[in-house]
Amino acid sequence: MRVISLHKKQRPNKMHVVSVVGARPQFVKAAVVSKALRERGIRESLVHTGQHHDAKMSEVFFDELEIPPPSHNLGVHGGGHGEMTGRMLAGIERILLDEKPDWMLVYGDTNSTLAGALAAAKLHLPIAHVEAGLRSFNRRMPEEINRVLTDHVSALLFCPTNVAVENLSNEGIRKGVHMVGDVMMDATLAGVEIARSRSQILNTLGLTEGQYAVATIHRAENTDDPGQLRTVMDFLEQRAKDRPVILPLHPRTRGALRNNGIRLAGVRIVDPVGYLDMQRLLAGCVEVFTDSGGLQKEAYFHHKPCTTLREETEWVETVDAGWNRLWKGAAYKPRREIEEYGGGQAAGCIANLLKSEGARISA
Repeated sequence: MRVISLHKKQRPNKMHVVSVVGARPQFVKAAVVSKALRERGIRESLVHTGQHHDAKMSEVFFDELEIPPPSHNLGVHGGGHGEMTGRMLAGIERILLDEKPDWMLVYGDTNSTLAGALAAAKLHLPIAHVEAGLRSFNRRMPEEINRVLTDHVSALLFCPTNVAVENLSNEGIRKGVHMVGDVMMDATLAGVEIARSRSQILNTLGLTEGQYAVATIHRAENTDDPGQLRTVMDFLEQRAKDRPVILPLHPRTRGALRNNGIRLAGVRIVDPVGYLDMQRLLAGCVEVFTDSGGLQKEAYFHHKPCTTLREETEWVETVDAGWNRLWKGAAYKPRREIEEYGGGQAAGCIANLLKSEGARISA
């Protein structure tokens, strides 16, 4: 393989960023950040790894959020974590050698995130990480490994919370760290009113606002262990005795239920829903049950109580503020607002810092 020094090439005046996405939460974050980049004259080449390839978990988000079609789609999905990450890394490296961008921009904590970061790091290309500094302190989670490794090779680290900044400082990462607020708040503020006017999901499912709960299950720790999966589903079945529980079912979870012969009583299973439909479901529900990091926050954005179906959470401030609790933990704390998430300016802050700090670091 021919390794090139990307940061010494002759550049046009316009900064060029390659962004890597692959999963539903990343599409949502990229929608607001990509818009902010375009508004500031930053050229972006979007790479979709294909990690979420089902049309209802991929294409619908690009359509609903008006994200420009990806410049590259690697079509990588399936297989073990190592195999998937390796295939993505190889594909992204080829793109970087061809595109010769100024920066790599990655989001969150998926295999796509780590593959993008490693590909860039090996080519000495500076990396900017959106949603840096989050820690669950559970190294058994693939997401924890992905986020830790990505942070340690990044030059710009955009943190959504003060705790995230402290986590990085405790690991010796202090340069290039910025507390910018949460881009998911930006996306929710932009999307919720559109969802109320355009989504027909409540009518389609025959739901009455304020009389149902929403659940999602997809984490490997819950789907890969048959005993744990049964325990989680038993919990949802108990909750469904109080009110309907709507479960948009992730393909991995559907396969795990089928393979383990687990049938649900009382929980209403539906196909994965698009971003606007999910925002409408959240706006109209009473409570949320999830193992998703992103949905824990979205529940707060809609001011809905959330029960996290895990032993820990990286979004500790949602627990401290009384909007979230661990399913086997203590009851909700007294509720308060979470000011550090910001009021919808995170994407603009990220784009401004990338343009100013990025130009300085890569000069």
